[in-house]
Amino acid sequence: MTASSTRRTSAAKSRIVAVGAVAVAGALLLTACGDQTDSAGDKSSKGTDSTAKTAPLFSKLPKDIQDAGVIKVGTNAEYAPMESEAGGKIIGVDPDIAAALGKQLGVRFDFTSGSFDGLISALNSGRYQVAMSSITDNKQRQEGLDDKGKKLGEGVDFVDYFIAGTAVYVKKGNPEGIKSIEDLCGKTAAVQKGTTYEEALNTQSKACKDGGKKAINIEPFENDTEAQTRVKSGGAVAGVNDYPVALDLTRKADNGKAFEIVGEQYDAGPFGIAVSKKNTQLRDALKLAVDAIIKDGSYKAVLDKWGAQTGAIDAAAINGGK
Repeated sequence: MTASSTRRTSAAKSRIVAVGAVAVAGALLLTACGDQTDSAGDKSSKGTDSTAKTAPLFSKLPKDIQDAGVIKVGTNAEYAPMESEAGGKIIGVDPDIAAALGKQLGVRFDFTSGSFDGLISALNSGRYQVAMSSITDNKQRQEGLDDKGKKLGEGVDFVDYFIAGTAVYVKKGNPEGIKSIEDLCGKTAAVQKGTTYEEALNTQSKACKDGGKKAINIEPFENDTEAQTRVKSGGAVAGVNDYPVALDLTRKADNGKAFEIVGEQYDAGPFGIAVSKKNTQLRDALKLAVDAIIKDGSYKAVLDKWGAQTGAIDAAAINGGK
């Protein structure tokens, strides 16, 4: 789930505004917690043996994480190739980047999947130590504000590790002739609730009305799979999503026969690993680890594996979103 104020980005002013694309039904701040599903995997290794302790950045971690050997991660595993579930495990770009970070830090990243719009509040309540789910880093999330600048909760810090823009996707063949988000005036569009893409559609809908056209009929869904199904069935003429997610969808759904992307990606901005503002030591350790995996080539290897090379960055940043 970009640089504009709008997951996971806001198109034309408009998922990169939730990460960094949040809302209580459309606002950009991630709020309510949903049901959580633990990821599968080996949880027996604590990671604090002598090998872990000799990891290059182990000493940079907070003492409680060193002792536990685990960083608890909240995610929404419905955004292939960034994060999805397969065979009882959470797989994708984010889990693989986390695994590479874990080698530098000497700890394991333990992913748990829940609702996207509940990740930041769950992080700040202490359920997770980080949230990593294609979350667009932007000022609103950093400061805990909604799209009108109202304080909704605690903000978070971000360690930026990827960059992406917003994409509009349609049924294969583009039966409605959609060329960009501006063409959605008076039409129905599907999106995941609580993402910056929902805000992008709200922003564009207002622009439609201001220009004398009909508003967009925005249909927000609890998860992105439901939004995709709505577009595939013809109930919505288009969906809005992160560019790498939309690209993966067009390649794989019905063997490439279900969807296509229209136009170019909009407003590229950073995805960030969200960390509590109270945990600056963990934040700084993660930044060092991201820079380390960029330098040693393991970061590039992950992006190459998942076909996500367009999102590569040269160096990590803290709160680089605008």
